Amino acid sequence: MSGNNRDFVLLPLGGVGEIGMNLYLYGWGRGDERQWIMVDCGVMFGDDRTPGVEVILPDISFIEARKDKLLGIVITHAHEDHIGALPHLAHRLDAPVFATKFAAILIRHKLAEAAWEDDVELNIVTPGRPFVLGEIDIEYIPVTHSLPEPNSLLLRTPVGNVVHTGDWKIDETPSIPPQFSFERLREIGDEGVEALVCDSTNAHREGESLSEQDVEKSLERLIGEARGRVAVTTFSSHVGRIKAVSEAARKTGREVIVAGYSMRRVIEAARECGYLDSSHTFLEEDAYGYLPRDKTVLLCTGSQGEARAALSRVADGEHPCITLEEGDLVIFSSFTIPGNEKAVNHIINRLAARGIDIIRNTPETRVHTSGHPPRGDLKRYYELVRPRRLIPMHGEMYHMLEHVEFARAQGITETALLEDGKMLRIAPGPAKVIGEAPSGRLHVDGKLIVPAENGPVRARRKLSFVGVIVVSVALDAKGGVRGPAQLVADGLPEYAADGEVMEDILLDAADDAMDSLSRARRRNDEAVIEALRRALRRAAMLEWGKKPVVHVLVQRV
Repeated sequence: MSGNNRDFVLLPLGGVGEIGMNLYLYGWGRGDERQWIMVDCGVMFGDDRTPGVEVILPDISFIEARKDKLLGIVITHAHEDHIGALPHLAHRLDAPVFATKFAAILIRHKLAEAAWEDDVELNIVTPGRPFVLGEIDIEYIPVTHSLPEPNSLLLRTPVGNVVHTGDWKIDETPSIPPQFSFERLREIGDEGVEALVCDSTNAHREGESLSEQDVEKSLERLIGEARGRVAVTTFSSHVGRIKAVSEAARKTGREVIVAGYSMRRVIEAARECGYLDSSHTFLEEDAYGYLPRDKTVLLCTGSQGEARAALSRVADGEHPCITLEEGDLVIFSSFTIPGNEKAVNHIINRLAARGIDIIRNTPETRVHTSGHPPRGDLKRYYELVRPRRLIPMHGEMYHMLEHVEFARAQGITETALLEDGKMLRIAPGPAKVIGEAPSGRLHVDGKLIVPAENGPVRARRKLSFVGVIVVSVALDAKGGVRGPAQLVADGLPEYAADGEVMEDILLDAADDAMDSLSRARRRNDEAVIEALRRALRRAAMLEWGKKPVVHVLVQRV
């Protein structure tokens, strides 16, 4: 340890052992005097396990309780899993946000939509120009990824240099700036790197990244060969892919219609930053019906099967302006994020049933390249920075374990596998877990932020399996029954196996339960509630084989 026992630590609150929700805390100091820097503040998206919840946030209670020690929030790039939590959480932390121009434009939009624009200080960073937070020098190092202005971070600390890669891949011929910073990373490696905190998403994949130029050529060929309309769906933030589709359309004599609010917002930000010039023209959705089929390219959101995205509405025949028909072509210029397979396949099947041709990414079609590094890219990054130790991040546990094994095979003998909420001392000395902090997930439920573990979603999941019965009985103060029970059953079958109406069976069970209670017991609300609850669950189990949720309302008249 250094003379005053200060150390440099990493505490992930999201993004370790999962895809998404990236939030990494770096701390320098000792105990309660430690100062913190947050790197990224992202979200995950809900799925079948979180009914009614579209967005999931990391639990920030640890750093919120220490926000006077939080020096800043440093954003590596503008993907939702790195910036999406800012409009929900940044105003609670009273810390300045640092980002490049492209990311800052999108963040500002998000803060304005959430009405927090005036409550969060947003600073634009120029890559290659270091700035200081506390005793930590921070430098943005341009890399290549699947959107503009992705960066690795160099963190210069009193106990050595740490490189946080952010999301990256190696593309020597990117379709939009920046170029990958080979020379700068090599210079940093010459200085010495204590630890590399590195993207693990594709650590199980062999080979090297396909270049965006190869994807551009494939898209141009496929669009040129098409006879009907062509729809291309991709990630809304993928400016390079948007540019590639625009250029392919121009070369093949087609016009581009853009469908999807998030994609239009990204195009505006890209124009403001100079990544799309006036030669790239994009028409509004209402122009779609006026273009000949062989002169149309639809560029749309929905590559992940999102229910409200443009492609999903087109597939359902519910879009007000856009239709596809037999002989048209849909290109999925994307990969499917783990967990979205069902939703994506559902859209594909709906389109295919109408005779619409589908092209997905394969080694032959080459309509997408990942923004994350396979093993060939990882090896080259290691060779540039030559870290003493590797700390995998940004991946599920399988990806991170594969990353550890690969790094060791490349001669990086010291590795540290983390979980969210574990505090790792990076330096000085060997990497070691030295503490634990609260971590977990929060759900954005409508307008509210609610706990994930014991929040309303837990009850919704149960309701989705077994339904609910609500029964109301009216009793007087002496326990006399003042009217027939009223019952509502939602999510249960309408009829039993013998054809009898299920609600009638349940009402009979409720009446029998009330008859079995003495007047004295009917004067006790809790006794009435428990008797009816048991009777209705028993009756449902006998007739249906499931025990629904039962709510009993006792009215005293």
